Amino acid sequence: MDLLEIRKQLDGIDSQIERLFEDRMRLCAEVAKYKMATGKAVYDADREREKIKSVTSMAEGEFNKQAVEELFLQMMTLSRRYQYQALAGHTENSDLGFCRVNALDTKGKKIAFQGLEGAYGHAAAQSFFGKDADLHHVQQFEDLMEEVQDGRADFGVLPIENSSAGAVTDNYDLLIKYDNVIVAEIFLPIRHYLLGVRTAELSDIKRVFAHPQALMQSSEFLNSHREWQQLSMENNAVAARKIRDDGDRTQAAVASETAGELYGLKKLAGPINNSRDNTTRFLVLSRQRIYRADADKISLCFELPHKSGTLYNMLGNFIFNHVNMRMIESRPISGRNWEYRFFVDIEGNLEDGAVKNALYGIMREAQNVKILGNY
Repeated sequence: MDLLEIRKQLDGIDSQIERLFEDRMRLCAEVAKYKMATGKAVYDADREREKIKSVTSMAEGEFNKQAVEELFLQMMTLSRRYQYQALAGHTENSDLGFCRVNALDTKGKKIAFQGLEGAYGHAAAQSFFGKDADLHHVQQFEDLMEEVQDGRADFGVLPIENSSAGAVTDNYDLLIKYDNVIVAEIFLPIRHYLLGVRTAELSDIKRVFAHPQALMQSSEFLNSHREWQQLSMENNAVAARKIRDDGDRTQAAVASETAGELYGLKKLAGPINNSRDNTTRFLVLSRQRIYRADADKISLCFELPHKSGTLYNMLGNFIFNHVNMRMIESRPISGRNWEYRFFVDIEGNLEDGAVKNALYGIMREAQNVKILGNY
């Protein structure tokens, strides 16, 4: 046969496949009605395993067996998503445990941030809540989560990622450990300065103190002065306070302009960031499960079985419902080798029908699903 004849026959087969597929989906709608009436779960793992075993046994050759398995897995996945849409509004997926508010009530509230006054967390809190807000600092990020969860703070400001250094991975784990909810986010431009005592000059410096991330983000400038010793501190504000307290003109800190003003230090150089577009994203956390009516981003996390294709199938819930995914991050699950928890940011509001459908599918098929916030 020539190519045109082969293509003609393929087109005929494809037309038959398309008609049969639509017939199959119509039957899936009937299945959805039955499950709606009986309360039976959409996902039936035993039934799917039996079906895959049956159809692959009919195929000839290893390649065709694997191809048929992949084809029917996809069709059954589409069937489930179709059934989830049919069930929308008839199940508990309309209640995701959050309460809508028109605006965040921040007046007179207590806000916690990690680090001393002058730290970037302090600057982020001021930028969102105002310089006259009731702000207080804690020593560790976990202290901040406890402040919010136990009611000693109404809101907490937690860094989650930096445009240069990437994710603050340990803080993702804290979002799982505590039940605080993301209600807003802050994008703070990071501008590092080299700060010294008032009498110091750049030529006097021998030791530079900063948080390890700030040292890394300013590496090009700092490494051009090979005679300088770079020393890590728990955060940049602590480094700035040390320079003030020691009064040593041979010491400098990498910290913000705000920290320099707060601790009476002199700008010796800056900004010294490798990247002038360096930005840190902070989360605003509350113990109240609320979201603003105009919220347009949802953060969630889930765990998956350690099997081929599970992540692909899970993300298909977003694709099928036309929900745009902005970010995905993975973290190893403690005590379970080679198994991961996935953190995902998607566009949308918890009242959106498409978002509800996507979340419903994930909540029925993934493990330990947690909606971290809509903001």
